[in-house]
Amino acid sequence: MSWISNIEGKPDPNYKDDGPKVPDPAIPDRMVSTKRANQPFLSYKNYRDEQAKLHAAWREREDARLAAIARGDPNPPRAEPDPTAQTEIGLLGLLKFLVFLFVGVLLAGKFVTGEYGWGVETAQLRKLWPTQQRLFSESLLARFDGTIEGIPIYLAIDGDVFDVSSNRRVYGPGGSYALMAGVDAARAFGTGCFKDHRTHDLRGLSESELQGVAHWKKFFSEHKSYAKVGRVNHPPIDPASPLPVHCDPKKEVEQKARWGAGPPSPSPPSQEKQQKAGSGVREAEAGQETKAAAGAGPAAHHEEL
Repeated sequence: MSWISNIEGKPDPNYKDDGPKVPDPAIPDRMVSTKRANQPFLSYKNYRDEQAKLHAAWREREDARLAAIARGDPNPPRAEPDPTAQTEIGLLGLLKFLVFLFVGVLLAGKFVTGEYGWGVETAQLRKLWPTQQRLFSESLLARFDGTIEGIPIYLAIDGDVFDVSSNRRVYGPGGSYALMAGVDAARAFGTGCFKDHRTHDLRGLSESELQGVAHWKKFFSEHKSYAKVGRVNHPPIDPASPLPVHCDPKKEVEQKARWGAGPPSPSPPSQEKQQKAGSGVREAEAGQETKAAAGAGPAAHHEEL
Protein backbone atom coordinates (compact mmCIF):
# COMPACT_ATOMS: atom_id res chain seq x y z
CA MET A 1 0.00 0.00 0.00
CA SER A 2 3.05 2.26 -0.30
CA TRP A 3 1.59 3.80 -3.45
CA ILE A 4 -0.94 5.66 -1.26
CA SER A 5 1.81 7.83 0.16
CA ASN A 6 3.37 8.30 -3.31
CA ILE A 7 0.42 9.34 -5.46
CA GLU A 8 2.58 11.65 -7.60
CA GLY A 9 4.71 8.68 -8.72
CA LYS A 10 8.07 10.00 -7.59
CA PRO A 11 10.94 7.50 -7.55
CA ASP A 12 11.49 5.81 -4.24
CA PRO A 13 15.04 6.64 -3.12
CA ASN A 14 15.14 3.53 -0.97
CA TYR A 15 14.17 1.13 -3.79
CA LYS A 16 17.00 -0.91 -5.27
CA ASP A 17 16.69 -3.13 -8.33
CA ASP A 18 19.70 -5.38 -8.75
CA GLY A 19 18.31 -7.10 -11.86
CA PRO A 20 19.66 -6.63 -15.40
CA LYS A 21 18.87 -3.41 -17.24
CA VAL A 22 18.10 -2.70 -20.90
CA PRO A 23 17.63 0.56 -22.82
CA ASP A 24 14.20 2.07 -22.46
CA PRO A 25 12.40 1.71 -25.85
CA ALA A 26 10.49 4.96 -25.33
CA ILE A 27 12.98 7.30 -23.60
CA PRO A 28 16.53 7.64 -24.95
CA ASP A 29 19.49 7.41 -22.57
CA ARG A 30 17.42 5.65 -19.96
CA MET A 31 17.74 2.11 -18.67
CA VAL A 32 14.86 0.03 -17.41
CA SER A 33 14.68 -3.19 -15.47
CA THR A 34 13.80 -6.50 -17.13
CA LYS A 35 11.52 -7.43 -14.26
CA ARG A 36 8.29 -9.28 -15.02
CA ALA A 37 6.13 -6.15 -14.91
CA ASN A 38 8.13 -4.64 -17.81
CA GLN A 39 8.15 -7.76 -20.00
CA PRO A 40 5.00 -6.94 -22.11
CA PHE A 41 6.39 -3.49 -22.89
CA LEU A 42 9.84 -4.86 -23.78
CA SER A 43 8.36 -7.75 -25.82
CA TYR A 44 6.36 -5.35 -27.91
CA LYS A 45 9.55 -3.36 -28.57
CA ASN A 46 11.25 -6.55 -29.78
CA TYR A 47 8.24 -7.33 -31.99
CA ARG A 48 8.40 -3.88 -33.59
CA ASP A 49 12.13 -4.24 -34.22
CA GLU A 50 11.59 -7.59 -35.95
CA GLN A 51 8.78 -6.16 -38.06
CA ALA A 52 11.02 -3.27 -39.08
CA LYS A 53 13.77 -5.71 -40.17
CA LEU A 54 11.28 -7.79 -42.19
CA HIS A 55 9.90 -4.70 -43.88
CA ALA A 56 13.38 -3.38 -44.70
CA ALA A 57 14.34 -6.71 -46.26
CA TRP A 58 11.14 -6.78 -48.30
CA ARG A 59 11.68 -3.17 -49.39
CA GLU A 60 15.15 -4.09 -50.61
CA ARG A 61 13.83 -7.02 -52.65
CA GLU A 62 11.00 -4.92 -54.04
CA ASP A 63 13.39 -2.16 -55.12
CA ALA A 64 15.57 -4.75 -56.84
CA ARG A 65 12.55 -6.13 -58.67
CA LEU A 66 11.44 -2.70 -59.83
CA ALA A 67 14.99 -1.92 -60.99
CA ALA A 68 15.04 -5.15 -63.01
CA ILE A 69 11.77 -4.21 -64.67
CA ALA A 70 13.14 -0.73 -65.46
CA ARG A 71 16.21 -2.29 -67.13
CA GLY A 72 13.95 -4.40 -69.31
CA ASP A 73 14.95 -7.69 -67.68
CA PRO A 74 12.78 -10.40 -69.33
CA ASN A 75 12.69 -12.45 -66.10
CA PRO A 76 12.38 -10.04 -63.20
CA PRO A 77 11.92 -11.41 -59.66
CA ARG A 78 8.38 -12.33 -58.77
CA ALA A 79 6.45 -9.78 -56.77
CA GLU A 80 5.74 -10.71 -53.18
CA PRO A 81 3.45 -9.08 -50.60
CA ASP A 82 4.80 -7.06 -47.72
CA PRO A 83 4.98 -9.52 -44.79
CA THR A 84 4.40 -6.69 -42.33
CA ALA A 85 1.32 -5.23 -44.03
CA GLN A 86 -1.82 -5.36 -41.90
CA THR A 87 -4.57 -7.35 -43.57
CA GLU A 88 -7.99 -5.71 -43.60
CA ILE A 89 -11.08 -7.88 -43.28
CA GLY A 90 -13.05 -6.16 -46.03
CA LEU A 91 -16.39 -7.21 -47.47
CA LEU A 92 -15.18 -10.56 -48.75
CA GLY A 93 -13.72 -11.46 -45.37
CA LEU A 94 -16.96 -10.51 -43.66
CA LEU A 95 -18.96 -12.68 -46.08
CA LYS A 96 -16.65 -15.62 -45.45
CA PHE A 97 -17.07 -15.19 -41.71
CA LEU A 98 -20.87 -15.15 -42.02
CA VAL A 99 -20.83 -18.27 -44.22
CA PHE A 100 -18.63 -20.13 -41.73
CA LEU A 101 -20.84 -18.97 -38.88
CA PHE A 102 -23.98 -20.15 -40.68
CA VAL A 103 -22.47 -23.56 -41.44
CA GLY A 104 -21.31 -23.85 -37.83
CA VAL A 105 -24.81 -23.12 -36.53
CA LEU A 106 -26.30 -25.75 -38.85
CA LEU A 107 -23.79 -28.39 -37.78
CA ALA A 108 -24.30 -27.54 -34.12
CA GLY A 109 -28.07 -27.96 -34.61
CA LYS A 110 -27.53 -31.37 -36.18
CA PHE A 111 -25.29 -32.42 -33.30
CA VAL A 112 -27.51 -31.07 -30.50
CA THR A 113 -31.07 -31.68 -31.79
CA GLY A 114 -30.51 -34.09 -34.67
CA GLU A 115 -31.81 -31.50 -37.18
CA TYR A 116 -29.90 -28.84 -39.06
CA GLY A 117 -32.70 -26.33 -38.41
CA TRP A 118 -32.65 -26.87 -34.63
CA GLY A 119 -36.16 -28.36 -34.84
CA VAL A 120 -37.65 -25.13 -36.19
CA GLU A 121 -39.94 -25.64 -39.19
CA THR A 122 -40.30 -23.28 -42.13
CA ALA A 123 -43.79 -22.14 -41.15
CA GLN A 124 -42.55 -21.16 -37.68
CA LEU A 125 -39.78 -19.06 -39.22
CA ARG A 126 -42.32 -17.35 -41.45
CA LYS A 127 -44.27 -16.31 -38.37
CA LEU A 128 -41.17 -14.68 -36.91
CA TRP A 129 -40.12 -13.01 -40.14
CA PRO A 130 -42.04 -9.76 -40.84
CA THR A 131 -43.96 -10.05 -44.10
CA GLN A 132 -46.36 -7.91 -46.07
CA GLN A 133 -49.62 -9.87 -45.76
CA ARG A 134 -52.05 -9.38 -48.59
CA LEU A 135 -55.74 -8.57 -48.68
CA PHE A 136 -57.90 -11.11 -50.52
CA SER A 137 -61.25 -10.71 -52.15
CA GLU A 138 -63.55 -13.72 -52.05
CA SER A 139 -63.02 -14.37 -55.76
CA LEU A 140 -59.23 -14.21 -55.39
CA LEU A 141 -59.27 -16.53 -52.38
CA ALA A 142 -61.33 -19.04 -54.37
CA ARG A 143 -58.38 -19.52 -56.77
CA PHE A 144 -56.30 -21.00 -53.93
CA ASP A 145 -58.43 -24.15 -53.50
CA GLY A 146 -55.74 -26.55 -54.71
CA THR A 147 -57.20 -27.17 -58.16
CA ILE A 148 -54.55 -25.08 -59.96
CA GLU A 149 -51.09 -26.62 -60.16
CA GLY A 150 -48.28 -24.51 -58.73
CA ILE A 151 -50.59 -22.35 -56.59
CA PRO A 152 -50.66 -22.84 -52.78
CA ILE A 153 -53.75 -23.90 -50.87
CA TYR A 154 -55.33 -21.29 -48.63
CA LEU A 155 -58.29 -21.40 -46.30
CA ALA A 156 -59.84 -18.65 -44.24
CA ILE A 157 -61.59 -18.61 -40.92
CA ASP A 158 -63.29 -15.52 -39.54
CA GLY A 159 -61.39 -13.27 -41.96
CA ASP A 160 -57.86 -14.65 -41.42
CA VAL A 161 -56.27 -16.50 -44.37
CA PHE A 162 -53.85 -19.39 -43.70
CA ASP A 163 -51.51 -21.32 -45.98
CA VAL A 164 -52.24 -25.04 -45.56
CA SER A 165 -50.25 -26.23 -48.59
CA SER A 166 -48.13 -28.49 -46.37
CA ASN A 167 -51.20 -30.70 -45.82
CA ARG A 168 -52.37 -31.08 -49.43
CA ARG A 169 -53.52 -34.64 -48.67
CA VAL A 170 -56.27 -33.23 -46.45
CA TYR A 171 -57.09 -29.89 -48.06
CA GLY A 172 -56.23 -30.61 -51.69
CA PRO A 173 -58.68 -31.99 -54.27
CA GLY A 174 -60.10 -35.27 -53.02
CA GLY A 175 -59.01 -34.58 -49.45
CA SER A 176 -61.31 -35.04 -46.50
CA TYR A 177 -61.46 -31.27 -45.89
CA ALA A 178 -61.14 -30.02 -49.46
CA LEU A 179 -64.44 -28.16 -49.05
CA MET A 180 -62.72 -25.78 -46.61
CA ALA A 181 -60.04 -24.65 -49.10
CA GLY A 182 -60.39 -21.43 -51.03
CA VAL A 183 -63.20 -20.08 -48.85
CA ASP A 184 -63.92 -18.59 -45.44
CA ALA A 185 -66.05 -21.36 -43.95
CA ALA A 186 -65.98 -20.02 -40.39
CA ARG A 187 -69.58 -21.07 -39.75
CA ALA A 188 -68.82 -24.68 -40.65
CA PHE A 189 -66.00 -24.77 -38.12
CA GLY A 190 -68.50 -23.87 -35.41
CA THR A 191 -71.50 -25.97 -36.47
CA GLY A 192 -69.89 -28.99 -38.14
CA CYS A 193 -72.07 -28.53 -41.24
CA PHE A 194 -69.14 -28.71 -43.64
CA LYS A 195 -71.22 -28.95 -46.78
CA ASP A 196 -73.97 -26.39 -46.14
CA HIS A 197 -72.17 -23.81 -43.98
CA ARG A 198 -69.24 -22.79 -46.21
CA THR A 199 -69.75 -19.16 -45.25
CA HIS A 200 -68.30 -16.55 -42.92
CA ASP A 201 -71.79 -15.65 -41.65
CA LEU A 202 -71.76 -16.24 -37.87
CA ARG A 203 -75.24 -14.89 -37.12
CA GLY A 204 -77.40 -17.03 -34.89
CA LEU A 205 -74.62 -19.29 -33.56
CA SER A 206 -74.76 -20.47 -29.97
CA GLU A 207 -72.10 -19.56 -27.45
CA SER A 208 -70.49 -23.00 -27.72
CA GLU A 209 -70.45 -22.78 -31.53
CA LEU A 210 -68.77 -19.38 -31.39
CA GLN A 211 -66.21 -20.84 -29.01
CA GLY A 212 -65.65 -23.58 -31.57
CA VAL A 213 -64.88 -21.00 -34.25
CA ALA A 214 -62.46 -19.23 -31.90
CA HIS A 215 -60.82 -22.56 -31.07
CA TRP A 216 -60.18 -23.43 -34.71
CA LYS A 217 -58.93 -19.93 -35.51
CA LYS A 218 -56.40 -20.25 -32.70
CA PHE A 219 -55.52 -23.77 -33.86
CA PHE A 220 -54.56 -22.60 -37.36
CA SER A 221 -52.72 -19.50 -36.12
CA GLU A 222 -50.56 -21.55 -33.73
CA HIS A 223 -50.05 -24.62 -35.93
CA LYS A 224 -46.38 -25.34 -36.61
CA SER A 225 -46.98 -26.12 -40.30
CA TYR A 226 -49.44 -23.35 -41.22
CA ALA A 227 -48.83 -19.63 -41.57
CA LYS A 228 -51.13 -16.64 -41.79
CA VAL A 229 -50.79 -14.96 -45.18
CA GLY A 230 -53.40 -12.20 -45.01
CA ARG A 231 -57.03 -11.23 -44.57
CA VAL A 232 -60.11 -11.69 -46.73
CA ASN A 233 -62.37 -8.72 -47.39
CA HIS A 234 -66.00 -9.87 -47.25
CA PRO A 235 -68.90 -7.82 -48.59
CA PRO A 236 -71.41 -6.80 -45.89
CA ILE A 237 -74.05 -9.37 -44.94
CA ASP A 238 -77.62 -8.25 -45.51
CA PRO A 239 -79.15 -8.29 -42.00
CA ALA A 240 -82.54 -9.13 -43.57
CA SER A 241 -81.20 -12.26 -45.27
CA PRO A 242 -82.20 -15.65 -43.77
CA LEU A 243 -79.79 -17.66 -41.67
CA PRO A 244 -78.08 -20.70 -43.20
CA VAL A 245 -80.04 -23.83 -42.34
CA HIS A 246 -78.44 -26.03 -39.69
CA CYS A 247 -77.74 -29.63 -40.76
CA ASP A 248 -79.00 -30.86 -37.37
CA PRO A 249 -82.82 -30.44 -37.09
CA LYS A 250 -82.67 -30.06 -33.29
CA LYS A 251 -80.05 -27.33 -33.49
CA GLU A 252 -82.04 -25.69 -36.28
CA VAL A 253 -84.96 -25.34 -33.84
CA GLU A 254 -82.61 -23.90 -31.20
CA GLN A 255 -81.14 -21.52 -33.77
CA LYS A 256 -84.59 -20.23 -34.68
CA ALA A 257 -85.38 -19.77 -31.01
CA ARG A 258 -82.18 -17.80 -30.45
CA TRP A 259 -82.76 -15.68 -33.52
CA GLY A 260 -86.21 -14.83 -32.17
CA ALA A 261 -88.01 -12.30 -34.28
CA GLY A 262 -85.17 -12.09 -36.77
CA PRO A 263 -85.49 -13.11 -40.40
CA PRO A 264 -86.86 -16.66 -40.77
CA SER A 265 -84.64 -19.39 -42.11
CA PRO A 266 -85.66 -21.45 -45.13
CA SER A 267 -87.28 -24.81 -44.44
CA PRO A 268 -84.75 -27.37 -43.20
CA PRO A 269 -83.53 -30.02 -45.66
CA SER A 270 -84.96 -33.47 -45.59
CA GLN A 271 -83.59 -36.13 -43.27
CA GLU A 272 -82.10 -37.96 -46.26
CA LYS A 273 -80.26 -34.84 -47.41
CA GLN A 274 -78.92 -34.23 -43.90
CA GLN A 275 -77.57 -37.77 -43.73
CA LYS A 276 -75.83 -37.38 -47.08
CA ALA A 277 -74.37 -34.02 -46.06
CA GLY A 278 -72.82 -35.50 -42.94
CA SER A 279 -71.79 -38.87 -44.34
CA GLY A 280 -68.74 -37.54 -46.19
CA VAL A 281 -67.41 -35.83 -43.08
CA ARG A 282 -68.03 -38.89 -40.92
CA GLU A 283 -66.14 -41.09 -43.38
CA ALA A 284 -63.21 -38.68 -43.44
CA GLU A 285 -63.11 -38.66 -39.66
CA ALA A 286 -63.43 -42.44 -39.23
CA GLY A 287 -60.66 -43.91 -37.17
CA GLN A 288 -59.30 -40.50 -36.10
CA GLU A 289 -62.00 -39.18 -33.76
CA THR A 290 -61.03 -37.13 -30.75
CA LYS A 291 -63.08 -35.09 -28.34
CA ALA A 292 -64.62 -31.88 -29.62
CA ALA A 293 -62.82 -28.77 -28.37
CA ALA A 294 -64.74 -26.83 -25.71
CA GLY A 295 -68.14 -27.71 -27.14
CA ALA A 296 -67.07 -26.87 -30.70
CA GLY A 297 -69.21 -28.27 -33.48
CA PRO A 298 -66.62 -30.28 -35.50
CA ALA A 299 -64.37 -32.76 -33.75
CA ALA A 300 -60.88 -31.40 -33.12
CA HIS A 301 -58.83 -33.66 -35.40
CA HIS A 302 -55.56 -31.91 -34.69
CA GLU A 303 -53.47 -34.81 -35.94
CA GLU A 304 -55.16 -34.71 -39.35
CA LEU A 305 -55.65 -30.97 -39.77
